[in-house]
Amino acid sequence: MESFNRTFLPKQSVHRVLAHSYSVHLLLFLAGVVLDIIFQYKIFKSFLLMPTGAFLLVLGTILILWAQNTSRHLNTENATKETFCHGPYRFTRTPTNFGLFFLVLGFGIVANAFFVILSSLVSFLIAKFVFLEKEERILAEKYGVPYLEYKKSVKF
Repeated sequence: MESFNRTFLPKQSVHRVLAHSYSVHLLLFLAGVVLDIIFQYKIFKSFLLMPTGAFLLVLGTILILWAQNTSRHLNTENATKETFCHGPYRFTRTPTNFGLFFLVLGFGIVANAFFVILSSLVSFLIAKFVFLEKEERILAEKYGVPYLEYKKSVKF
């Protein structure tokens, strides 16, 4: 059975889990856009929230770029807890997930698109409770105590 698992079942990697998570964000975003085109249910009567939506769009973009740049330069040889505490990872263990959430939520607010806003919330929760738990399990197996210490110190 062990040989079957190695041959036919691909080993889970952090990148594979994150790719699935990002795919769910995209699919739910597209579903929200389609539903908003069909039903055109508007939740805001004025344009006062548009600057908030634009701010979230910019914040989400910056957070995603910052997280990707930081993770690209992460040196995990001889990892310690401090290895993981760089860039936005000092504040959250999942900055790209928060960035995607802010990006889609900001777009939904700017477009006054109820279903896009709803899809941002749903995709964030699915990512948090399905994919990110898998990611953290893989990272804990790969890096052991240093990652677990990091996880204790950075709660979100």
